[in-house]
Amino acid sequence: MDTAYGPRPPASRVPVALRAPFSGRTWREFLYLLLSLPVACVMFSYAITMVSLGAGLLITFLGIPVLAGALIGCRGFGALERLRARALLDLDVDHPEPVRAAKPGLMSWVGAVLKSGVSWRHLVYSILHLPWAVFAFCFSLTFWTVGWALLLYPLWQWTFPAYLDQPGIQLWGDGQGNGVYLGTAPGMAAAGGIGLLLVLAGPWVIRGLAHVDRVLVHGLLGPSPLATRVSELETDRGVVVDTAAADLRRIERDLHDGAQARLVSLAMDLGLAKEKLAQDPEAAARMVDEAHGEVKVALQELRDLARGIHPAILTDRGLGPALSALAARCTVPVKASVDLDHRPAPAIEGIAYFTVSELLQNVSKHARATSVTVDVWRAADRLMVLVADNGQGGASTETGSGLAGLAERLSAVDGLLVVDSPSGGPTAITADLPWRG
Repeated sequence: MDTAYGPRPPASRVPVALRAPFSGRTWREFLYLLLSLPVACVMFSYAITMVSLGAGLLITFLGIPVLAGALIGCRGFGALERLRARALLDLDVDHPEPVRAAKPGLMSWVGAVLKSGVSWRHLVYSILHLPWAVFAFCFSLTFWTVGWALLLYPLWQWTFPAYLDQPGIQLWGDGQGNGVYLGTAPGMAAAGGIGLLLVLAGPWVIRGLAHVDRVLVHGLLGPSPLATRVSELETDRGVVVDTAAADLRRIERDLHDGAQARLVSLAMDLGLAKEKLAQDPEAAARMVDEAHGEVKVALQELRDLARGIHPAILTDRGLGPALSALAARCTVPVKASVDLDHRPAPAIEGIAYFTVSELLQNVSKHARATSVTVDVWRAADRLMVLVADNGQGGASTETGSGLAGLAERLSAVDGLLVVDSPSGGPTAITADLPWRG
């Protein structure tokens, strides 16, 4: 079966449980757990030694710089840990925010290091990672080694010649010589069965242990949630500013090239009509009639421009009537359905309206569709907008397209644009906006 992106790769006939012990992921994660112990020992020793030295020197002027140096060293170890997690755990953690001193100078930089929450989180990681690394190392190595040793026992049991002529080690029995012994055939089969179970369970044990490391690295060595949110807000603010500037340029261009040019022409025509009024009243009357028509066209352009800024029907009556009026002007038949118990925030309402307006314009220009449906509803604290058509499909949010700009506008208010448009159609575009009402 083919997908929208090409033929579907053939599925493996080997069950996942049988493939997992031999998969690269399992062995990479096992290697990560083995390497964690020596790395954690070095980090723990460094952190405890340097912090203790710095605390002991606090009675002198050297204590605070030594503490700052200890934190910087922990940040350096954290960078190596992020690289190790990226290589062996496929965990891509962004670099945390760097140290920014308010003023130039050594003491200002030292103060910035000590005030940085990122630095202290790296110190906490350096201390907490050792006990976990010891447990994960011992448990994973024991579990994995015993499993493979029991599974392969029939291949290496000959290395114990002392047991070849004896029953061997008793696996279980009644204490009176009756039972299953490791050196016997039933014993080797039982050992292999137990080893098989341990080997099959080993990958999931290793993945569970590695998941704890993922949580530690992501939570303590990555950027703080607050800093990430601030960065997102700064990006969104830039998008909002750029969007507002683009809208102002569009309005200025429409006024200059449309209504303003038409009004200038109208003024010239009325001037000529005034000159001809005494000499040729009939020609002046025709020119006045033409000017009257130009006035009507200019008024219609101004109404369209005002509707593009913010339609009055949206302010007065809400999203339902505004979308119905918008659907009536579309060149493709549109069925609009709005199921809202009350109105969202005015800003969100306006964004939803203009999202539908732009999507309907795209349908009219590019989709070759014969019908469109617009559905608007509320889901918890989100406003959902779905625009679907039966056109040729192929819509995309790739950079440079109109949908990419629309997605950026929605992201500026914590919104999301999801496009489902396989080649050949149909197309379904969903806008997910915060309610904030």
